[in-house]
This record gives sequence, C-alpha cells and structure tokens, in this order.
Amino acid sequence: MMKRSGHPPDSGGPRMTLQTQAVLRALLVKPTEELYGLQICAVAELPSGTIHPILARLESAGWLDSRWEEVDASQAGRPRRRYYRLNPEGAERARMALAVASAKRSALRALRPGLAGGTTS
Repeated sequence: MMKRSGHPPDSGGPRMTLQTQAVLRALLVKPTEELYGLQICAVAELPSGTIHPILARLESAGWLDSRWEEVDASQAGRPRRRYYRLNPEGAERARMALAVASAKRSALRALRPGLAGGTTS
C-alpha cells in the first residue's frame, strides 16, 4: 500500500533544480509504475545521495507516494526496497513544473545565446 505524506501539499512545490527535473523526468517515463531508488538513479543518471533528498522533498510536497517492499531481506539476499510513484496530482504538477523550467531555459537562451546551452552564432 502506498503511503501519502502526512504533510499538507506545499503550494509552492519543490525547488526545480536540474537534478529535481531529472528525477521528475525519470518518474514521468511511466508515471503509474513504481520505481525503487536505484532504478530512479539509473534513469536520472544521478547518484543515490542526490536523488533520495529530492524524493523526500517531493513526498513532503505531496507529489509522490512511497511504500516499503514487503520482503524478508535475509531471504531476498538484499535490503528491502522503497518504491516511489508520482500520484495523479503530482504527475500533473511535475509536467507543469518541467514545462515552466523548459520555457525559462528557452527564454534565457534567447536573451543570452552563449549561456544555458545556447549557441553563440
């Protein structure tokens, strides 16, 4: 059973750093499927020490649900996994936040072509 954060959703949402955007894009590949931390690391191409604080912020903001795997760690031969999934509202907010971030990057490129990955021609 997925757990929702006990905190009310943060109306401002999490900071939209490049790393947060990468995590959101990873979660949006298949937004109804659960992913565990190392899967998110692989898709986002970020280390676990970077994604776990982001996942905690997303869950605290009410965008993400999580659950612990129900497995005996000694029988599985590995630690239990924590699974994460964007909830429907979180998926919509993630799409909107990524669209805004993309628009800001595009505007920056237009104003300063040599910055934000733009060309200098």
